Amino acid sequence: MLSDADRAAELTSRIADIEATIGGGSVGVGVYDYLSGFQFGYNGSRLFHAASTIKIAVLAAVFDAFAQGRFSEEHRVHVRNRFLSAADGQPYRVQAARDADGDVHAAIGRTMRIGELARHMIAISSNLATNLLLDVVGLDEARQTLARRGITGIELQRGVEDERAFEIGCNNRVTADGAVRLLRFIRDGDGFPAGAADAMLDILFDQQFSGGIGPGLPDTVRAAARIAHKTGDISTVSHDVGLVFLPGRPPYVIALLTESPGDPSERTTALAAASRAVYDAVAAAGEASCK
Repeated sequence: MLSDADRAAELTSRIADIEATIGGGSVGVGVYDYLSGFQFGYNGSRLFHAASTIKIAVLAAVFDAFAQGRFSEEHRVHVRNRFLSAADGQPYRVQAARDADGDVHAAIGRTMRIGELARHMIAISSNLATNLLLDVVGLDEARQTLARRGITGIELQRGVEDERAFEIGCNNRVTADGAVRLLRFIRDGDGFPAGAADAMLDILFDQQFSGGIGPGLPDTVRAAARIAHKTGDISTVSHDVGLVFLPGRPPYVIALLTESPGDPSERTTALAAASRAVYDAVAAAGEASCK
């Protein structure tokens, strides 16, 4: 029977081989299994451009604001497309052609409920919804949501599509370890009112992009799995972070981060391969813990 250290060493070897398949690229992996307690990190503290995975931090900040009584899911927000750059305070807009969700753009000039915007932000990865929510919550207050819970490894610096901030290197960044910590706080509901954890997970379950976690699972496992997750893709990164719920056991948390200057299909393939390697390690650890 392999020890956790042996399992971690074997998983490290597999992830290193996967990393070698993406030319000039890097892979970050974080894992926590609620059944066995197995924890793992590979480049766990390396910062990656967060892409859309930063939206999980915004989701947590929204629900933290609910807990403080600042507003509710039914509170309505005026939908507009004008935001101030973190670089110079000048206005910028989210380009509809680059946004995954046209429904929020179609609502410009009207209002939408905060609960609706939160679901659009995660499930369809709406950049416009993200910036509207971040404006409502406040950037400093969103950072405090993380700080009060001691969540490190997530740097929330600006809204999305802020090109002038991007040009000066002001970017949202995340580590695999930080993503795992954040997802554990969401799942456990730490510091949130009753029902908030289930509500946040329900939104994450509604993710419309397949990512790499699900495709990497064995077919029979994938058919039975429920995955609460958020993907993130830009020109140089492809990520997928979430919780995998399998029948008859508590979930495991997984963060898969990839970065490379080359073919994005290589990163997509690497995500799925890393997901399978993690599943194998978690399944083996779970079996050992039940004996």
